[in-house]
Amino acid sequence: MRLGSLLRNGKPSLGLVCDDKVLMLNEIGGREPSKWHMFADAADITPLFSASRGILIHQLAGELVERGIPEAWEGCCEPLATCQWLSPIAAPEKIICIGLNYRDHAAETQVQIPTEPVVFSKYANALIGASQAVVLPSNSSQVDYEAELAVVIGKDAKRIPADRALEYVAGYTIVNDVSARDWQFRSGQWLQGKTFDTFAPCGPYLVTSEEIADPNQLGISLTLNGQAMQESNTRNMIFDVPELLSRLSQLMTLKPGDIISTGTPSGVGFVRRPQVFLKPGDLVEISVEGIGTLRHSCIAEGR
Repeated sequence: MRLGSLLRNGKPSLGLVCDDKVLMLNEIGGREPSKWHMFADAADITPLFSASRGILIHQLAGELVERGIPEAWEGCCEPLATCQWLSPIAAPEKIICIGLNYRDHAAETQVQIPTEPVVFSKYANALIGASQAVVLPSNSSQVDYEAELAVVIGKDAKRIPADRALEYVAGYTIVNDVSARDWQFRSGQWLQGKTFDTFAPCGPYLVTSEEIADPNQLGISLTLNGQAMQESNTRNMIFDVPELLSRLSQLMTLKPGDIISTGTPSGVGFVRRPQVFLKPGDLVEISVEGIGTLRHSCIAEGR
């Protein structure tokens, strides 16, 4: 099941992807309040992670797979190709990022393989949807890309064992961990280069956990203006998804809607010769097997 948030008539709306269409859940809730009233005023998919609402949304998705979209609901649909996606999670409590989590990326940056996860944060100001543009700040000339699988937490997770960690996952999406390298490396404090406004494109939607049999076996790639820049598989992560969630939950309670961005493979721009940094007009496309493609443009600050 694919769930997301998108603009519909200028307002955020919840969408359920059905092949080449997206069904507006808010509008269904308004039309049939006796059955789907919980969707009528929803503006964020996070409440759907609750057990009761989760059962209902899976029931609806099952009915649509079995019978298709009812003719009466066709007016509540948006063509998938024209959707204006917002971030699938509107207001996560935490955006947690993992650095140097692919062996090939650690090697290309000439650092030792970490023995503990490298953890840093982004903030909500950085979060944008797949249809929004990354704003290249005027005070940085070294803005880089990083393709990453992101995990979205579905229920409170505190000190959970790795062998049960996937039970706490609502689903998966894609994040570009955009990084201003000149600021990141200026003082060694990564946060400075990581959480500029718009530096966390996320989406295009959330793929619920039952659709991803093994998050540690997914192809991941990034192209810049159609040219392949990154290509790997999540099996090359140093700390896999269950291990990351278990370790993070020893430090803090992971909450529904929290986004965990799991690190990037080799091929980033700052290690290339010549170096490659993002420019106004660039198109970045990140694909993760089983999830889809996060596609966004880049614009200059002030445009």
